[in-house]
Amino acid sequence: MSGRDERREERLRAEEQAGADERRQRLIKLGSAAVFLTIVAVAVLIVISSSGGGGGDASNVKGASEVKRLIDGIPRKDLVLGKPSAKVALVEFGDLQCPVCKGYSEEVLPAVIESRVRGGEATLEFRNYTIIGPESIPAGAAAVAAGKQGRGWEFIELFYRNQGAEDSGYVTDGFLTAIAEGAGVPDIAQWEKDRKDKAVVREVGETTAEARNLGFEGTPSFAVEGPGTKGLEPIGTPGSIGALEEAISSAS
Repeated sequence: MSGRDERREERLRAEEQAGADERRQRLIKLGSAAVFLTIVAVAVLIVISSSGGGGGDASNVKGASEVKRLIDGIPRKDLVLGKPSAKVALVEFGDLQCPVCKGYSEEVLPAVIESRVRGGEATLEFRNYTIIGPESIPAGAAAVAAGKQGRGWEFIELFYRNQGAEDSGYVTDGFLTAIAEGAGVPDIAQWEKDRKDKAVVREVGETTAEARNLGFEGTPSFAVEGPGTKGLEPIGTPGSIGALEEAISSAS
Protein backbone atom coordinates (compact mmCIF):
# COMPACT_ATOMS: atom_id res chain seq x y z
CA MET A 1 0.00 0.00 0.00
CA SER A 2 1.36 3.41 -0.96
CA GLY A 3 1.94 6.20 1.53
CA ARG A 4 -1.03 8.07 0.06
CA ASP A 5 -3.30 5.05 0.54
CA GLU A 6 -2.09 4.63 4.13
CA ARG A 7 -2.84 8.27 4.89
CA ARG A 8 -6.28 7.86 3.31
CA GLU A 9 -6.99 4.77 5.48
CA GLU A 10 -5.84 6.62 8.61
CA ARG A 11 -8.09 9.56 7.75
CA LEU A 12 -11.08 7.27 7.23
CA ARG A 13 -10.45 5.48 10.54
CA ALA A 14 -10.17 8.82 12.34
CA GLU A 15 -13.41 10.03 10.78
CA GLU A 16 -15.16 6.78 11.73
CA GLN A 17 -13.92 7.04 15.32
CA ALA A 18 -15.01 10.68 15.52
CA GLY A 19 -18.45 9.70 14.26
CA ALA A 20 -18.70 6.90 16.79
CA ASP A 21 -17.69 9.26 19.60
CA GLU A 22 -20.29 11.76 18.50
CA ARG A 23 -23.02 9.10 18.37
CA ARG A 24 -22.03 7.84 21.81
CA GLN A 25 -22.20 11.33 23.29
CA ARG A 26 -25.56 11.90 21.61
CA LEU A 27 -26.92 8.65 23.08
CA ILE A 28 -25.67 9.61 26.53
CA LYS A 29 -27.42 12.96 26.26
CA LEU A 30 -30.61 11.35 25.00
CA GLY A 31 -30.50 8.78 27.79
CA SER A 32 -30.02 11.46 30.42
CA ALA A 33 -32.86 13.47 28.92
CA ALA A 34 -35.11 10.42 28.95
CA VAL A 35 -34.41 9.80 32.62
CA PHE A 36 -35.05 13.45 33.39
CA LEU A 37 -38.30 13.48 31.43
CA THR A 38 -39.43 10.29 33.15
CA ILE A 39 -38.91 11.88 36.54
CA VAL A 40 -40.67 15.06 35.44
CA ALA A 41 -43.58 13.06 34.03
CA VAL A 42 -43.95 11.11 37.28
CA ALA A 43 -43.89 14.33 39.27
CA VAL A 44 -46.48 15.97 37.02
CA LEU A 45 -48.78 12.96 37.24
CA ILE A 46 -48.43 12.91 41.01
CA VAL A 47 -49.25 16.59 41.30
CA ILE A 48 -52.26 16.20 39.00
CA SER A 49 -53.55 13.17 40.90
CA SER A 50 -52.96 14.93 44.20
CA SER A 51 -54.69 18.16 43.27
CA GLY A 52 -58.15 16.70 42.81
CA GLY A 53 -60.66 16.79 45.68
CA GLY A 54 -60.86 18.94 48.75
CA GLY A 55 -59.09 17.79 51.88
CA GLY A 56 -58.26 19.67 55.04
CA ASP A 57 -61.68 18.95 56.58
CA ALA A 58 -61.46 18.02 60.26
CA SER A 59 -65.06 16.84 60.24
CA ASN A 60 -64.56 14.42 57.36
CA VAL A 61 -61.32 12.49 57.78
CA LYS A 62 -61.04 9.73 55.18
CA GLY A 63 -58.75 6.79 54.49
CA ALA A 64 -58.18 5.27 57.94
CA SER A 65 -59.04 1.73 56.83
CA GLU A 66 -56.83 2.06 53.75
CA VAL A 67 -53.89 3.20 55.89
CA LYS A 68 -54.46 0.34 58.31
CA ARG A 69 -54.29 -2.20 55.47
CA LEU A 70 -51.07 -0.63 54.18
CA ILE A 71 -49.03 -0.91 57.38
CA ASP A 72 -50.91 -3.34 59.60
CA GLY A 73 -48.59 -6.00 61.01
CA ILE A 74 -45.38 -4.09 60.28
CA PRO A 75 -43.33 -3.08 63.36
CA ARG A 76 -43.01 0.65 63.91
CA LYS A 77 -41.22 2.84 66.40
CA ASP A 78 -41.26 6.62 66.42
CA LEU A 79 -41.31 7.47 62.69
CA VAL A 80 -39.57 4.27 61.57
CA LEU A 81 -41.57 1.59 59.78
CA GLY A 82 -40.12 -1.92 59.57
CA LYS A 83 -38.20 -4.57 61.44
CA PRO A 84 -35.27 -3.35 63.58
CA SER A 85 -33.17 -6.20 62.14
CA ALA A 86 -33.40 -4.81 58.58
CA LYS A 87 -29.98 -4.23 57.01
CA VAL A 88 -30.99 -1.18 54.99
CA ALA A 89 -32.61 2.08 56.08
CA LEU A 90 -34.50 4.14 53.51
CA VAL A 91 -35.12 7.65 54.79
CA GLU A 92 -37.69 10.03 53.35
CA PHE A 93 -37.32 13.74 54.03
CA GLY A 94 -40.80 15.11 53.48
CA ASP A 95 -43.21 17.90 54.27
CA LEU A 96 -46.71 16.86 55.27
CA GLN A 97 -48.11 19.78 53.26
CA CYS A 98 -46.23 18.77 50.10
CA PRO A 99 -48.59 17.52 47.34
CA VAL A 100 -45.78 15.56 45.65
CA CYS A 101 -45.06 13.82 48.97
CA LYS A 102 -48.76 12.94 49.11
CA GLY A 103 -48.49 11.50 45.61
CA TYR A 104 -45.48 9.38 46.57
CA SER A 105 -47.27 8.14 49.69
CA GLU A 106 -50.19 6.92 47.58
CA GLU A 107 -48.60 5.92 44.27
CA VAL A 108 -44.97 4.93 44.93
CA LEU A 109 -44.23 3.99 48.53
CA PRO A 110 -46.97 1.35 49.04
CA ALA A 111 -45.21 -1.00 46.60
CA VAL A 112 -41.87 -0.43 48.31
CA ILE A 113 -43.44 -1.02 51.72
CA GLU A 114 -44.97 -4.29 50.52
CA SER A 115 -41.91 -5.59 48.65
CA ARG A 116 -39.02 -4.44 50.82
CA VAL A 117 -40.26 -3.23 54.22
CA ARG A 118 -42.85 -5.82 55.17
CA GLY A 119 -40.42 -8.66 54.44
CA GLY A 120 -37.71 -7.17 56.64
CA GLU A 121 -35.18 -6.14 53.99
CA ALA A 122 -35.41 -2.43 54.78
CA THR A 123 -36.91 0.08 57.15
CA LEU A 124 -38.62 3.25 55.97
CA GLU A 125 -38.16 6.32 58.13
CA PHE A 126 -39.89 9.68 57.78
CA ARG A 127 -37.98 12.81 58.75
CA ASN A 128 -39.57 16.23 58.55
CA TYR A 129 -38.22 18.69 56.02
CA THR A 130 -40.52 21.66 56.51
CA ILE A 131 -40.13 23.82 53.40
CA ILE A 132 -43.72 24.60 52.40
CA GLY A 133 -44.63 27.12 55.09
CA PRO A 134 -45.40 27.84 58.75
CA GLU A 135 -48.16 25.22 59.00
CA SER A 136 -45.66 22.47 58.19
CA ILE A 137 -43.97 22.82 61.57
CA PRO A 138 -46.95 22.00 63.84
CA ALA A 139 -47.96 19.26 61.40
CA GLY A 140 -44.51 17.72 61.63
CA ALA A 141 -44.43 18.02 65.41
CA ALA A 142 -47.83 16.31 65.61
CA ALA A 143 -46.43 13.39 63.59
CA VAL A 144 -43.43 13.07 65.88
CA ALA A 145 -45.74 13.12 68.90
CA ALA A 146 -47.91 10.39 67.35
CA GLY A 147 -44.76 8.35 66.80
CA LYS A 148 -44.08 8.38 70.53
CA GLN A 149 -47.23 6.30 70.92
CA GLY A 150 -46.51 3.96 68.01
CA ARG A 151 -48.86 5.70 65.58
CA GLY A 152 -46.46 7.91 63.67
CA TRP A 153 -46.85 6.24 60.29
CA GLU A 154 -50.60 6.05 60.67
CA PHE A 155 -50.61 9.79 61.32
CA ILE A 156 -48.38 10.58 58.33
CA GLU A 157 -50.34 8.46 55.88
CA LEU A 158 -53.72 9.68 57.11
CA PHE A 159 -52.58 13.31 56.99
CA TYR A 160 -51.55 12.90 53.34
CA ARG A 161 -54.90 11.37 52.45
CA ASN A 162 -56.66 14.39 53.94
CA GLN A 163 -54.18 17.04 52.88
CA GLY A 164 -55.54 20.49 52.06
CA ALA A 165 -54.11 23.30 49.95
CA GLU A 166 -50.66 24.48 50.97
CA ASP A 167 -50.68 26.96 53.87
CA SER A 168 -54.39 27.61 53.42
CA GLY A 169 -55.04 27.59 57.16
CA TYR A 170 -56.40 24.05 57.34
CA VAL A 171 -53.68 22.78 59.72
CA THR A 172 -55.62 23.76 62.85
CA ASP A 173 -55.62 22.15 66.26
CA GLY A 174 -58.95 20.58 65.34
CA PHE A 175 -57.62 19.11 62.10
CA LEU A 176 -54.51 17.69 63.74
CA THR A 177 -56.58 16.17 66.55
CA ALA A 178 -58.95 14.58 64.03
CA ILE A 179 -55.98 13.02 62.22
CA ALA A 180 -54.50 11.76 65.50
CA GLU A 181 -57.81 10.21 66.50
CA GLY A 182 -58.24 8.63 63.07
CA ALA A 183 -54.69 7.28 63.28
CA GLY A 184 -55.53 5.53 66.53
CA VAL A 185 -53.30 7.52 68.88
CA PRO A 186 -54.34 5.97 72.22
CA ASP A 187 -53.70 8.89 74.58
CA ILE A 188 -54.78 12.11 72.89
CA ALA A 189 -54.15 14.21 76.00
CA GLN A 190 -50.52 13.06 76.11
CA TRP A 191 -50.19 13.59 72.37
CA GLU A 192 -51.43 17.17 72.82
CA LYS A 193 -48.66 17.80 75.36
CA ASP A 194 -45.98 16.10 73.30
CA ARG A 195 -46.70 17.92 70.04
CA LYS A 196 -46.15 21.26 71.76
CA ASP A 197 -43.07 20.15 73.66
CA LYS A 198 -39.98 22.22 72.83
CA ALA A 199 -37.87 19.10 72.25
CA VAL A 200 -40.35 17.76 69.71
CA VAL A 201 -40.55 21.07 67.84
CA ARG A 202 -36.74 21.27 67.96
CA GLU A 203 -36.52 17.79 66.37
CA VAL A 204 -38.54 19.06 63.41
CA GLY A 205 -36.03 21.87 62.96
CA GLU A 206 -33.07 19.52 63.30
CA THR A 207 -34.24 17.12 60.60
CA THR A 208 -34.97 20.08 58.33
CA ALA A 209 -31.39 21.26 58.85
CA GLU A 210 -30.14 17.72 58.19
CA ALA A 211 -31.98 17.63 54.85
CA ARG A 212 -30.37 20.90 53.80
CA ASN A 213 -26.93 19.63 54.86
CA LEU A 214 -27.45 16.62 52.62
CA GLY A 215 -28.01 19.03 49.73
CA PHE A 216 -31.74 18.49 49.32
CA GLU A 217 -33.74 21.35 47.85
CA GLY A 218 -37.20 19.80 47.50
CA THR A 219 -39.53 17.19 48.90
CA PRO A 220 -39.77 14.30 48.97
CA SER A 221 -36.06 13.58 48.98
CA PHE A 222 -34.58 10.23 49.93
CA ALA A 223 -31.39 8.87 51.45
CA VAL A 224 -30.29 5.30 52.05
CA GLU A 225 -27.93 3.61 54.49
CA GLY A 226 -26.73 0.03 54.63
CA PRO A 227 -23.70 -2.27 54.34
CA GLY A 228 -23.11 -1.06 50.80
CA THR A 229 -23.04 2.68 51.64
CA LYS A 230 -20.72 5.02 53.44
CA GLY A 231 -23.15 6.28 56.03
CA LEU A 232 -26.38 7.97 55.01
CA GLU A 233 -26.14 8.61 51.25
CA PRO A 234 -28.56 10.98 49.47
CA ILE A 235 -30.31 9.57 46.39
CA GLY A 236 -32.54 12.57 45.64
CA THR A 237 -36.06 11.99 44.34
CA PRO A 238 -36.16 8.70 42.41
CA GLY A 239 -38.70 8.81 39.62
CA SER A 240 -40.08 5.30 40.00
CA ILE A 241 -40.77 2.39 42.32
CA GLY A 242 -37.99 0.44 40.63
CA ALA A 243 -35.44 3.18 41.26
CA LEU A 244 -36.18 3.14 44.99
CA GLU A 245 -35.99 -0.66 45.07
CA GLU A 246 -32.70 -0.57 43.19
CA ALA A 247 -31.29 1.90 45.73
CA ILE A 248 -32.24 -0.48 48.54
CA SER A 249 -30.64 -3.43 46.73
CA SER A 250 -27.43 -1.48 46.10
CA ALA A 251 -27.21 -0.54 49.77
CA SER A 252 -27.63 -4.14 50.94
